[in-house]
Amino acid sequence: MKPNFKKATILLTGLMVGSKLFAQTPMADTSSTKDYVKPFSNSSSFRTWSIGVNGGLLTPFTIFGSNRTQDYIHPTAQLGYGGYIKKQILPSFGIQADFLAGKVSGDAGQTSFYNDYETKLNYAASLSANITLANINWRHQKGAIQPYLTAGWGLMGYKTVINAKGSSPVATNNGNMVKEYFVPVGLGLKFNVASGVNLDLGYQVNFIGSDNFDGYKAGSTNDRFSYAHIGLEFALGPKSKPQLASHNPVASMRTEYLWENMNTKNQLQAQIDAQKAANDKLKADLDATNANLAKFTADSDGDGVPDFFDKCPNTPAGTKVDGSGCPLVVSKPTVIVTEADRKIVRDAIKNLEFDFGKATIRAKSYPSLNRVARLLTEKDFSLKLAGHTDNVGSNDANMRLSKDRAESIRSYLVSQGANASRIEATGYGETQPIASNKTAKGRQANRRVEFTLF
Repeated sequence: MKPNFKKATILLTGLMVGSKLFAQTPMADTSSTKDYVKPFSNSSSFRTWSIGVNGGLLTPFTIFGSNRTQDYIHPTAQLGYGGYIKKQILPSFGIQADFLAGKVSGDAGQTSFYNDYETKLNYAASLSANITLANINWRHQKGAIQPYLTAGWGLMGYKTVINAKGSSPVATNNGNMVKEYFVPVGLGLKFNVASGVNLDLGYQVNFIGSDNFDGYKAGSTNDRFSYAHIGLEFALGPKSKPQLASHNPVASMRTEYLWENMNTKNQLQAQIDAQKAANDKLKADLDATNANLAKFTADSDGDGVPDFFDKCPNTPAGTKVDGSGCPLVVSKPTVIVTEADRKIVRDAIKNLEFDFGKATIRAKSYPSLNRVARLLTEKDFSLKLAGHTDNVGSNDANMRLSKDRAESIRSYLVSQGANASRIEATGYGETQPIASNKTAKGRQANRRVEFTLF
């Protein structure tokens, strides 16, 4: 018994020293983005494969049930060793293939005929689910400890030798290896000692599918044994990728949030600075423009035409003047509107287009409007513009839009030389539909500006 404990002590010391050496590698700086992975990335962004080696003590003593009901009530401890390869599917769930070997022994059974037994565990291979707990941490970027639970199913091969009182040791099953299934259940703690290296402390109970493991059948309870171990786990893959089992997705989400906020803040500040510089330049340009245009705003005779353009200064107050500031000659010539004149107006109406929901005339409308302006200038016609809308939107908004569109056409015609006093612009909003507003075709017909020559 003492040599076994001495071996166990040497094994434990070796593993602890190994873990200390690995711990000399600086752990991930939680203030950096070394372990950052963009949230909701796929598994290719992580190290999902790992291998582990371990050693420890095998004993028929377990934490489940009363050990006095077993065939041998005085368990002894023997050395065991094992390893595994694991595939991490999710941050908290993985599948691992385990291997375990060693010896299990006990003495002073319930019968006085047998003294002790020793079972050589040639192999125990199993496939288990590994559930990692508490790897999501809201306070730290990376947790240092990951508790875990395991459960699975496997097959083992073993040979058992029993010592009967007063006789030579007897090998059960004629010395042949017995193959049996078993159910491993375990728990443990993994400590992150370096990037991709974990110190593994675990305890596993193996429930055997028969009562043959200790070479003696007694009672109705199947045999079982435990394995307390210490080991190291190594993540496989590029060191630039974090290990999925120890990755904290909350930390990546927090980093992403901080980055986005910082980028947004910098962008907003840059936009504010640029807008401030543009405003300063605009103000300077506006001041210079106002100074240059001051001479164009003086209107000494108050006829609405600035002195700079007034060819007839000092006209009496209230006198109607033309664009040159000269009194208008009031005459009432006979106005004859021909079919050709009406066609020009119809073409203008047909080709008239505005920006959606605005009073801005599209360039496509200019040629036909230019012909209307020439008509008004050449024949001195008067023109009434009546703006209309459909019933989409509020009454007030539609009334404003119809008035603004009519005024926009008036302003354009005046800019092309038409007499402003001969053009009347009125908005009627949605009050005078010419078709049903219940259909798209009807609403399109209602959105119009009517031209009336007289």
